[in-house]
Amino acid sequence: MQESIKTIFTESIQAQIAAGEVLPSSLEAAAFTIVQSLINGNKVVCCGVPSCHMLATHMAGLLVNFYETERPCLPAVALTQNSINLGTVSTEDDTEHYARQVRAFAQQGDLLLVIGVNGNEKSIVSAAEAALTKDMKVIALIGDDGGELTGLLGPNDVEIRVPSKRPSRIIESHLFSLHCLSQLIDDTLFPQEEQ
Repeated sequence: MQESIKTIFTESIQAQIAAGEVLPSSLEAAAFTIVQSLINGNKVVCCGVPSCHMLATHMAGLLVNFYETERPCLPAVALTQNSINLGTVSTEDDTEHYARQVRAFAQQGDLLLVIGVNGNEKSIVSAAEAALTKDMKVIALIGDDGGELTGLLGPNDVEIRVPSKRPSRIIESHLFSLHCLSQLIDDTLFPQEEQ
C-alpha cells in the first residue's frame, strides 16, 4: 500500500514538472488579462464542470477576499452549478445553465474563467460561446488536447492547458495554476515592499 501511495505522489510531481515547463507563458498572459479586466472596472466570472466547480468557487473567493496577504476586494463571482437554484425548473438542457447565467449577469468587458478537464464538456463550451457573443475575454483551464473549447478561443483569449490526460492530475494542476494566478494578480495590483 505504501509503495502505491509513493507512486501516486511521484505521478503527481511528474505532472507538475511537465506543467511547469509548458504553462508559464500562458499563466503570465492570463494574469495580465485578468489584471487589465479588473483595472478597467470589470469583473471575473468563474465556472467549472462538476469535478472543477469547487475550483471556480475557490478562485472567485480568492479574488473577493485575498490569497495570502490582505488587500482590497476584487470583483469576482462563481456561477451556480445547479440550474434549479436559478428559480423555476429549467426545461432546457442542463448543459446551458452556465450560458444562461453568463447572458444574464455578465457585461461586455467582463472576463469568463472556465475550468474543465478535456475541453469537450458542453456546460463550459456553451458558457464560452455565450461570453464570446458578449465580447468577453475567456481564460480556459483545461487538459488533454483542449477539445472543442480550444477551437472557440481567439487571439485575445488565454488557454492554460495541462499536458496530461488523467483527470486527477489535471485538476491538481488547475489548483496550483489558480494559486499562481492569484499571487501574480496580487503582486501586480498590490506590490509589497520586500522586508
